[in-house]
Amino acid sequence: MTIPTRERLIVALDVPDVDAAKALVRTLGDTVSFYKIGLELAMTGRYFELLDWLLEQDKRVFADLKFYDIPATVAAAVRQIRGRGASFLTVHGERSVMEAAAKEKGDTLKILAVTVLTSVEQADLTRVGIDVDIETLARRRAADAIASGCDGVICSGHEARRLREDLGPSALIVTPGIRPAESSGSDDQRRIVTPRTAFENGADHIVVGRPIRAAADPRAAAERIQREIADFFSR
Repeated sequence: MTIPTRERLIVALDVPDVDAAKALVRTLGDTVSFYKIGLELAMTGRYFELLDWLLEQDKRVFADLKFYDIPATVAAAVRQIRGRGASFLTVHGERSVMEAAAKEKGDTLKILAVTVLTSVEQADLTRVGIDVDIETLARRRAADAIASGCDGVICSGHEARRLREDLGPSALIVTPGIRPAESSGSDDQRRIVTPRTAFENGADHIVVGRPIRAAADPRAAAERIQREIADFFSR
């Protein structure tokens, strides 16, 4: 699987409206070619307008909608989106959900299963009665994802190395919760890693939001990450 180096960075368009999303894309220009659009923008009523516009700009789209419902509903939802041009679609790591999505994905849409959200810590699992550690849970869900016909997983950089060992080279691993080494401040992402660490641990793509979006110069911030990625893969 050959991935163009500049497509390894996926920028999260976690902004309140479509106009703000388009403005950020224009600011980033040719520095970024892959974007994630998720639930916040889905609630604007203009989600597919934005998706179509991104495709018109020759951008790739990651539809981060995290489908989680009864299998028939998930299957129907995947049928609705599979022909819209998105490259990736997320579903939660429940076996029946993953199987339903994989059966309806078609030839071009890749289904990625969420293992454990990067906002979740061990105490959160314990609180709801899950008595295994995060890595074990991620490994179980990842194995189920591939067995169910999914193309890959979403996981923290902390679990990426073990999942890469488990799943082999062909499974896609996409890692959110990325914070460049120079980033400061705190947010709801708890299990974070740097771009370099994510790729060292086996990630194929990283998802970056706030460190680019909130930067004084978003384009320069994105370009710094792209240079770091290029340096890593040119070794």
